[in-house]
Amino acid sequence: MLEKTFSPQEVEQSLYHLWEESGVFSADPGSSKPAFAIMIPPPNVTGNLHMGHALTMTLQDILVRWRRMQGYDVLWQPGTDHAGIATQLVVERELRSEKLSREGLGREKFTERVWQWKNNSGGQITQQLRRLGASLDWKRERFTMDEGLSVAVRKVFVTLYRDGLIYRDNRLVNWDPVFRSALSDLEVVNKEIKGHLWYIRYPVAEEEGQFITIATTRPETMLGDVAIAVHPEDDRYTTLIGQSAIVPLTGRRVPIVADEYSDPEKGTGAVKITPAHDFNDFEVGKRHNLPLYTVLDEEAHIILTEIEEQLTNVSGLADKEFVYSLKGLSREKARAAIVEELERLSLLDKVESHIHQVPHADRGGAIVEPRLTLQWYCDAPHLAKAAIKAVKKKEAAFIPEQWENTFFAWMNNIQPWCISRQLWWGHQIPAWYGPDGHVFVAFDEEEAKKQAFAHYKNEKILTRDEDVLDTWFSSALWPFSTLGWPEETEELKKYYPGSVLVTGFDIIFFWVARMIMMGEYFIKDVPFKKIYIHGLVRDEHGQKMSKSKGNGIDPLLLIDKYGADVVRFTVSISTGIGRDVRLGEKRVEEFRGFVTKLWNAARFCEMNGITAHQEFSAHQGIHPLALWIMEEAQVTLTEVTTALEAFRFDDYAQACYRFVWNRFCDWFLELAKPWFLEGDTPAARELKECCGAILGFILKILHPVMPFVTEELWHHFGYGPRGSLIRAEWPRPSSMAESQKKDIDWLISLISEIRTIRAEMNIPPAQKMPVYVMEMNSAHRAIAKDWGEALSRMARVSEFHELEGNIPDESAQTVLQEATLIFPLSGVVDIVAEKKRLGKEISRLGNELAKVEAKLANKDFISRAKPEVVEENRQRLFTFQNEIKRFEAALARLA
Repeated sequence: MLEKTFSPQEVEQSLYHLWEESGVFSADPGSSKPAFAIMIPPPNVTGNLHMGHALTMTLQDILVRWRRMQGYDVLWQPGTDHAGIATQLVVERELRSEKLSREGLGREKFTERVWQWKNNSGGQITQQLRRLGASLDWKRERFTMDEGLSVAVRKVFVTLYRDGLIYRDNRLVNWDPVFRSALSDLEVVNKEIKGHLWYIRYPVAEEEGQFITIATTRPETMLGDVAIAVHPEDDRYTTLIGQSAIVPLTGRRVPIVADEYSDPEKGTGAVKITPAHDFNDFEVGKRHNLPLYTVLDEEAHIILTEIEEQLTNVSGLADKEFVYSLKGLSREKARAAIVEELERLSLLDKVESHIHQVPHADRGGAIVEPRLTLQWYCDAPHLAKAAIKAVKKKEAAFIPEQWENTFFAWMNNIQPWCISRQLWWGHQIPAWYGPDGHVFVAFDEEEAKKQAFAHYKNEKILTRDEDVLDTWFSSALWPFSTLGWPEETEELKKYYPGSVLVTGFDIIFFWVARMIMMGEYFIKDVPFKKIYIHGLVRDEHGQKMSKSKGNGIDPLLLIDKYGADVVRFTVSISTGIGRDVRLGEKRVEEFRGFVTKLWNAARFCEMNGITAHQEFSAHQGIHPLALWIMEEAQVTLTEVTTALEAFRFDDYAQACYRFVWNRFCDWFLELAKPWFLEGDTPAARELKECCGAILGFILKILHPVMPFVTEELWHHFGYGPRGSLIRAEWPRPSSMAESQKKDIDWLISLISEIRTIRAEMNIPPAQKMPVYVMEMNSAHRAIAKDWGEALSRMARVSEFHELEGNIPDESAQTVLQEATLIFPLSGVVDIVAEKKRLGKEISRLGNELAKVEAKLANKDFISRAKPEVVEENRQRLFTFQNEIKRFEAALARLA
């Protein structure tokens, strides 16, 4: 006998272990089954399961389990990313706690230490994914620095270099001055900071006594100024265009140029141009052929190497000694000293408080500096052409389609991709330098030496490039490097391209686009046919989850408390195409009731002698209730299959929920109770066999989203051995007998309508009452007569027949299709008191409605309130309007 309650903690671990050990997760390249291939966005080896992971992994697992049941040979490729900067940070922290350093260990020993950390502590997230129930092909688990993947990385780098698509260049990069490395845009977070705008007066060289004032948040970078830019149509500065200004402190003479980058509406409309320390200024510098002077070193300390020759003594404006005193100061200390000196020189016009966005390193938190450095670049604009063409031709189709616009916007404006990082953990760049700096790019050192010998005509000592590749470089190869490329493997032939990619919109550019570019270049095909983009997980109020807000949810704690099935179902039913996922513990707790409902229904079935019956179909049945539920099952099967085909996970979960809770539990089991108690009669046997078949159907359609509870019930009822539901066949559609469905549907409508009126009239649940009818057709009268017991038990009806004579005083009425239902209330309800109660409720709801309407009519509220607050008020408006309509209808019935 089933326990009274389902205990996830007692079954989840053992069931998962059984699945994994049985090999049911494993793909079979030699199988004749059609392939369904999907890969996980490889989580960082340093990572822990968060709600974003829980969302994307649940959705992928639903697809994987469903396709497996449909008879596909499924490859769900697992693995982790080496996460260069994140992993190096973790290990360096460990070293500091031991009073050691990376530099002290040296590169080789440090790398050994990172591998040791990875093998002992890394990859914890893979165990956490098992807790979620993710049925990944763990025997094929890969790591982005596995030897096989490293071979693919070197092959791609060398090929692109020889094809002229990888090169070295001096450009601005995001620079972490604490970690002393370039960063990708995804590793940079903009934070709102309270700062200042300093208004600095620059003398106009040709007109003594005249100044041009600029506003800046970075006074320390003025040492590297090479121009002042004004908008060409700004009347204030038209006469100054083509003249020169003098940079205070350095005395450098710089041109005043016209450029549309200057915004007349911001600050003074004039901006200083420092191309070596600002991305926008860098572009202005290129347009006007301006020099680039670096004044901050790799640790963001002042350096004067490139500007010493430009230092000029200008009476009252510059002092070489002061400028030299800045050398070696941090940017913050230099800023304070420069502001003080400008004030002394009467060149500081004013200072304003200013809130602005400042880039910070996502790992470590340092303020990021735009910095001019020599780095390795990949010609992304060239690679983007084939990727754009493939998406335009729908070879890789975005779902929802509007994400194509985001993809095209990024790809049409793509810049060269900086692929080098100043780290020790990662794929070391396969480049070696001769004594004169000549570079040799090769698959390994032996090949590099051969190239060097051919170049120099004798042997030379080569030095390998110390930089490593951007993590996104190796993860861009994930779809084919994990399948054995550059070898022509059976896996590559069968599982490339993949069927679908499931991911968030935040990495469309960083990962999705780059995988398409690399797939097109090296395999001549897209890496996946469909790209399903899900939204962000937000809290119940619609706010983005974050540590600083304290509104994040730990999925592992939810799994501990409610079980993986509940978490997965909540995620699924909350995920709609094109919208973010709102999630809070309260919502998770609500759907625990669904698992409980399923479990209780199964216990009820067991107590009534229901056992496994998988072959029962509508063609076997003659009992109208059996025919009805089988036909309802077919409707539901169409709904859930269609929803999954279209990636409508919310519709899939809703269809399952409706069928289980509403059709099966609330109606079929309740209506079947009398026959279950009859004993061994033909009708009882038929309904029990039908019930056994429907329970099996329910377990099958729910298995993709709720694998643990369904697998436990499957075995308990004898549908198959423990752990075998995952291999069961997905239900097949069959024909329906619509007439039987209509009859039971009408009965359900009748009982539901009576229940609604009883609730509106505040009739005590235990009290039975008569219901009279007028103008009901003979077919419906026959159904009501056949199901009289159900009407009495489920609608609390004492008698149900045609009205004889006039409608009794103090009666409520309602219409159901062609018939009028009459509820005599005299002696059942205090009509006067009930009218008063309904009137008060309508008045209360009207007041609440007026408050919400006033808010939504207030333009200030709409413009200033957070979008989630506005949406919440719109939902309240809708609720109040519907409630008022319901109570007004009830009052009208009493009148």
